[in-house]
Amino acid sequence: MTRSRLACGLVLAGLAVSACTGGEAPAPTVVVDRGAVSQGVSASGSLVSITQQNLGFADRGQVAELMVEVGDVVAAGQPLARIDDAAARSQLASAQAALDQQDATLGKLSGANTVEAAEAALDSARSILAATRGQVDATNAADESAVRRARVQLEFDEKQLELAKRDLAAAKAACASSATPTTTPAPAAGSGPALVSLGTPASTSTTGSTASTSTTCGQQVTTAEQAVRTAKGTVIASQTALDSAVGKREVDAASGRVSIANAEQAVSSAQSQLDGATTDAPADVAVQDAVVADARNTLADAQRALENTVLRAPVAGTVSAINGAVGDFIAAAGGATALAPGSGARIPAAVGTTAGTDAAGATAAGSFITLNDLQTFQLVVPFEESDAARVAPNQAVEVSVDALPDLTVPGTVVAVAPTADQISGVVGYYATIVLNQADPQLKDGQTAQADVLTDTRENVLRVPASTVRQEGGRSVVSVPGADGTPETRAFTPGLVGDRFVEVRSGLDEGQQILLPRATVAASPGGSGPR
Repeated sequence: MTRSRLACGLVLAGLAVSACTGGEAPAPTVVVDRGAVSQGVSASGSLVSITQQNLGFADRGQVAELMVEVGDVVAAGQPLARIDDAAARSQLASAQAALDQQDATLGKLSGANTVEAAEAALDSARSILAATRGQVDATNAADESAVRRARVQLEFDEKQLELAKRDLAAAKAACASSATPTTTPAPAAGSGPALVSLGTPASTSTTGSTASTSTTCGQQVTTAEQAVRTAKGTVIASQTALDSAVGKREVDAASGRVSIANAEQAVSSAQSQLDGATTDAPADVAVQDAVVADARNTLADAQRALENTVLRAPVAGTVSAINGAVGDFIAAAGGATALAPGSGARIPAAVGTTAGTDAAGATAAGSFITLNDLQTFQLVVPFEESDAARVAPNQAVEVSVDALPDLTVPGTVVAVAPTADQISGVVGYYATIVLNQADPQLKDGQTAQADVLTDTRENVLRVPASTVRQEGGRSVVSVPGADGTPETRAFTPGLVGDRFVEVRSGLDEGQQILLPRATVAASPGGSGPR
């Protein structure tokens, strides 16, 4: 046996490489070199914008105006939407009247001409009451008219449905009678053409006429059935419109009663102030000062309530969601967003909205408008507890996006949650990873993988991890012997990485190491931790 064949047999026995043939090339090798050895852990998650603002109105109301659309980029302070402010303006006017009354009382107690001030306050309160009643009456009248119109429309549509049903019944009856042989009496003289028995055709031409009549009957029945279906749909739409009009009438009526009651209370208070303008004691000045201060606070609250009817962007961002349309009744904003550790970004798995309807029929949701900063992204990923113990802030990360296979973005671990979450039945800890560079291809919600480098040794001796095996509790590699046959060489490993193993001793830089043939066939690569 030649040396090459002997070497081939030994390689087959010890290294499990592919079969040799005559003239086979020497076994492939790598050299012990210097470089970085890294360990890492990986987990998948979703990209989220670095900040998200879930915006809503402080109080319930009807959307009167939408000033933006989904996808619009807005500046801080820019108006986004407005709800009807009639009630807020009424409350502001009432609060102003109440303050005027209290100021008048304080003026009287302080020696000012309080009678004239109280009279002016009473006149103002009465004017507000009259205006409030007029506005409420107009609103109620408009709502009542809308209900009447909706009811008349419903009654008309129901009649049309009945007519359609009758037409269908008549068409079916006509077709049934035309298909039954009957003999009709001869008409009286001069009354029209004589009828022939449908059961006994008078001639061969009658047979064709009967078939034509049958076809016409079928078409008439089909047309009548379609008319019935259309009429039913119209009735349902009219009933829905009537229900909506009745609901709006009830809501507006309740709001109007509250506004009138507040205005009447203001008139009553002004009248009482005027009646007692000459009887208050000067010793009450301190008490009245406090009352005036309270009235000013109430006025300030009413002013804020009016300002809150306009929803403004607290920060610059991109409108990513609008949960409502003009005319919708919406509830006051509520709910909370679970935030990722060490960040203002949300946890994707925890995002959700709860929607319902309040007692007045207003739609409730987690937010009315959502703003996102789509220029900077973070990756929020859950690590299993064994991996999470190795993840720490400031570690380097390589982020790859499933939808963009050619893109790898560097990142940094910001923080790891101190408490665990149950994620699909597995204990996990969320970690927040900030992306160190922006890319226009990145989008909120994209699935991405984070490869966290948990330990790295630079400029150390290393061998590929695929060449290392365990024998008798030792780390060994195969090296070419003096005659070309493989020899086993033990060495002391250091950091065991995903692609390389650190060499502490036992191997020299530049030394040849035999590669398993399978490793050659599938040469290592990739962008994961080394």
